[in-house]
Amino acid sequence: MDYTILIAFCGATAALAISPGPDNIFVLIQSVSHGKKYGLATMAGLMTGCLVHTTLLAFGVSALIKNNPNIFLGIKVFGALYLLYLAYKVFKYDSTVMLSRDGGPRKSLSALFRQGFIMNVLNPKVTIFFLAFFPGFLFSETLGSVVQFYVLGFLFILVSSLIFGSIALLSGFLASRLDRNEKVGLVLKWLQILVFVAIAIYLFVES
Repeated sequence: MDYTILIAFCGATAALAISPGPDNIFVLIQSVSHGKKYGLATMAGLMTGCLVHTTLLAFGVSALIKNNPNIFLGIKVFGALYLLYLAYKVFKYDSTVMLSRDGGPRKSLSALFRQGFIMNVLNPKVTIFFLAFFPGFLFSETLGSVVQFYVLGFLFILVSSLIFGSIALLSGFLASRLDRNEKVGLVLKWLQILVFVAIAIYLFVES
């Protein structure tokens, strides 16, 4: 078991979770608009949805690995190209993070949990991202690929939950900082680009 790969995976996950995106911005908006516990409920729904994508990835890609290693190699090359595409998309975006304080009528905690869960599960981009991100971080020659994908999935959920939870708890401070200082958005934008490019290069080299 290569723990350095797991550490690198956790570091990349943390960097991506910190960078502004639809999920963490949604958590931040709910926290600012309605309160920290509403942001945490949204986060819980989003992270629970990740279990569905992990399961689809674990059993689908594991079957491909078992049946044809060349297909798995093709998946990793596709993953590297997709991550480079995501880096380009982030580069084209405006680095200014716009936060709306108008969160609409307050929903119940269970409703926000369901909304976060449904948002995540029904988003095909999450499935594609998992497919691009996870295969390059398989870390053991002895553990089955299904087990490894679940380990990576739970690590992804744990690290992302810590980051998203911190965003919810520090929502007021973060919102005021992002509104007042455009450089914060610019730094986070380039952090996300660097992470995507670094993972893509890793997948090319590792392949």
